Amino acid sequence: MNLFITMRILDVIDILLVALMLYEIYMLIKGTVAFNIFIGVFVVYVLWFVVKALNMNLLGSIMGQFIGVGVLALIVVFQQEIRRFLLFIGTNYKISHSFGLEKLFASDKIKTSGNQHIKEIVRACDNMARSKTGALIVIPQNSELKELIRSGEKINAHISDALLETIFFKNTPLHDGAVVIQGNRIAAARCVLPLTEKQDLDPSLGMRHRAGLGISEVTDAMALIISEETGSISIAIGGELKQKVSLVQLTTELEKIIKDDV
Repeated sequence: MNLFITMRILDVIDILLVALMLYEIYMLIKGTVAFNIFIGVFVVYVLWFVVKALNMNLLGSIMGQFIGVGVLALIVVFQQEIRRFLLFIGTNYKISHSFGLEKLFASDKIKTSGNQHIKEIVRACDNMARSKTGALIVIPQNSELKELIRSGEKINAHISDALLETIFFKNTPLHDGAVVIQGNRIAAARCVLPLTEKQDLDPSLGMRHRAGLGISEVTDAMALIISEETGSISIAIGGELKQKVSLVQLTTELEKIIKDDV
């Protein structure tokens, strides 16, 4: 009798891929209600295997039917997490953007324009942080965010620090909600964002932070949040929140998002 288990290279690759997939799923749902649901489903699935191994036919048949129908229910329950997972794959493997012909012919004038937009946004964030003016700015990478723009008031104006500060001034009708920047223009203001479902957040974080984190979970956008209480600047991207960001860090992150082709 052969006591050794034969392992092929493909078996090792298979195990590594499954481990990677489970890790990414964990990173997507940790700290959310979906994580508790996932643990419950996993326990039921393990119990089903135990029941089958013990040849408990009646209970195994009932649980088998439950699990079969439960697959459709899981798709509904985890629709946001599935969307984020697919978005993660698409965002991290952008071949066309990395090897596009436009990068070969990008001019210095265009790059200067992109840098100018970054300076305007950083200057506005700095001024609003100093005056403790609450603000929420959304900057997408590849997503167009058409539905999000339709939820607010269309502006379609060039990016400027003065305009951003005016929009978020507390006595203006547009200060509630988020500003969406698309390309080299301010597309809309007073936009409604989805809130995050994470439960392990700092209780001191307000609705702006939860909304900024929420939009970063379901799209590839980066959200800039300025606290009205402390004046600190935070960045939400990829479902992660970076708090108390310096102006240097803010500039660096914006340079990754606002490309030279704007």
